[in-house]
Amino acid sequence: MVNDEYRYKVLKILEDQPEITQRQLAKSLGISLGKVNYCLKALAEKGMIKAANFRNSQNKKAYTYLLTPRGIEEKARMTVDFLRIKLAEHDALTREIAELKKDVSNLQEK
Repeated sequence: MVNDEYRYKVLKILEDQPEITQRQLAKSLGISLGKVNYCLKALAEKGMIKAANFRNSQNKKAYTYLLTPRGIEEKARMTVDFLRIKLAEHDALTREIAELKKDVSNLQEK
Protein backbone atom coordinates (compact mmCIF):
# COMPACT_ATOMS: atom_id res chain seq x y z
CA MET A 1 0.00 0.00 0.00
CA VAL A 2 1.23 3.48 -0.85
CA ASN A 3 0.80 6.10 1.85
CA ASP A 4 -0.28 9.74 1.53
CA GLU A 5 3.30 10.99 1.63
CA TYR A 6 4.17 9.04 -1.52
CA ARG A 7 0.91 10.08 -3.21
CA TYR A 8 1.78 13.71 -2.46
CA LYS A 9 5.33 13.30 -3.73
CA VAL A 10 4.09 11.60 -6.91
CA LEU A 11 1.61 14.40 -7.57
CA LYS A 12 4.29 17.02 -6.93
CA ILE A 13 6.79 15.38 -9.29
CA LEU A 14 4.19 14.78 -12.00
CA GLU A 15 3.11 18.41 -11.86
CA ASP A 16 6.73 19.50 -12.43
CA GLN A 17 7.74 16.69 -14.82
CA PRO A 18 4.67 15.28 -16.62
CA GLU A 19 6.82 13.27 -19.07
CA ILE A 20 8.81 11.42 -16.38
CA THR A 21 8.94 7.65 -16.79
CA GLN A 22 7.74 5.29 -14.11
CA ARG A 23 11.30 4.02 -13.74
CA GLN A 24 12.64 7.55 -13.20
CA LEU A 25 9.83 8.28 -10.76
CA ALA A 26 10.60 5.12 -8.78
CA LYS A 27 14.29 6.04 -8.63
CA SER A 28 13.63 9.62 -7.48
CA LEU A 29 11.26 8.41 -4.75
CA GLY A 30 13.40 5.47 -3.68
CA ILE A 31 10.55 2.98 -4.10
CA SER A 32 9.95 0.01 -6.38
CA LEU A 33 8.67 0.32 -9.92
CA GLY A 34 5.70 -1.84 -8.93
CA LYS A 35 4.79 0.55 -6.13
CA VAL A 36 4.95 3.51 -8.54
CA ASN A 37 2.75 1.65 -11.03
CA TYR A 38 0.25 0.82 -8.28
CA CYS A 39 0.21 4.44 -7.10
CA LEU A 40 -0.27 5.84 -10.62
CA LYS A 41 -3.14 3.44 -11.29
CA ALA A 42 -4.79 4.40 -7.99
CA LEU A 43 -4.40 8.12 -8.72
CA ALA A 44 -5.87 7.62 -12.21
CA GLU A 45 -8.81 5.61 -10.83
CA LYS A 46 -9.52 8.40 -8.33
CA GLY A 47 -9.49 10.92 -11.16
CA MET A 48 -6.43 12.80 -9.92
CA ILE A 49 -4.20 12.17 -12.92
CA LYS A 50 -4.68 11.40 -16.56
CA ALA A 51 -2.13 9.40 -18.57
CA ALA A 52 -1.80 10.05 -22.28
CA ASN A 53 0.51 8.56 -24.90
CA PHE A 54 3.03 10.85 -26.55
CA ARG A 55 1.79 11.47 -30.06
CA ASN A 56 5.22 11.87 -31.63
CA SER A 57 7.08 9.37 -29.50
CA GLN A 58 8.94 6.47 -31.10
CA ASN A 59 8.23 4.58 -27.86
CA LYS A 60 4.50 3.86 -27.95
CA LYS A 61 4.62 2.98 -24.25
CA ALA A 62 5.75 6.52 -23.33
CA TYR A 63 3.18 8.48 -21.34
CA THR A 64 2.73 11.98 -20.09
CA TYR A 65 0.96 12.29 -16.76
CA LEU A 66 -1.28 15.30 -16.22
CA LEU A 67 -2.90 16.37 -12.99
CA THR A 68 -6.63 16.81 -13.32
CA PRO A 69 -8.42 19.67 -11.55
CA ARG A 70 -9.26 17.17 -8.80
CA GLY A 71 -5.58 16.17 -8.60
CA ILE A 72 -4.52 19.81 -8.32
CA GLU A 73 -7.03 20.36 -5.50
CA GLU A 74 -5.90 17.19 -3.70
CA LYS A 75 -2.23 18.18 -4.01
CA ALA A 76 -3.03 21.61 -2.54
CA ARG A 77 -4.90 20.00 0.37
CA MET A 78 -2.07 17.55 0.98
CA THR A 79 0.47 20.38 0.87
CA VAL A 80 -1.38 22.16 3.68
CA ASP A 81 -1.63 18.92 5.68
CA PHE A 82 2.07 18.07 5.28
CA LEU A 83 3.10 21.62 6.15
CA ARG A 84 1.10 21.36 9.37
CA ILE A 85 2.70 17.98 10.17
CA LYS A 86 6.24 19.17 9.39
CA LEU A 87 5.80 22.34 11.48
CA ALA A 88 4.64 20.23 14.43
CA GLU A 89 7.66 17.93 13.97
CA HIS A 90 9.93 20.98 13.82
CA ASP A 91 8.46 22.38 17.04
CA ALA A 92 8.88 19.01 18.78
CA LEU A 93 12.50 18.74 17.63
CA THR A 94 13.22 22.30 18.75
CA ARG A 95 11.91 21.49 22.24
CA GLU A 96 13.89 18.23 22.33
CA ILE A 97 17.09 20.00 21.27
CA ALA A 98 16.58 22.64 23.97
CA GLU A 99 16.15 19.87 26.58
CA LEU A 100 19.28 18.07 25.37
CA LYS A 101 21.30 21.30 25.51
CA LYS A 102 20.05 21.84 29.03
CA ASP A 103 21.06 18.28 30.00
CA VAL A 104 24.52 18.70 28.48
CA SER A 105 24.96 22.02 30.26
CA ASN A 106 23.96 20.43 33.58
CA LEU A 107 26.43 17.55 33.02
CA GLN A 108 29.27 19.95 32.24
CA GLU A 109 28.64 21.94 35.43
CA LYS A 110 29.12 18.83 37.59
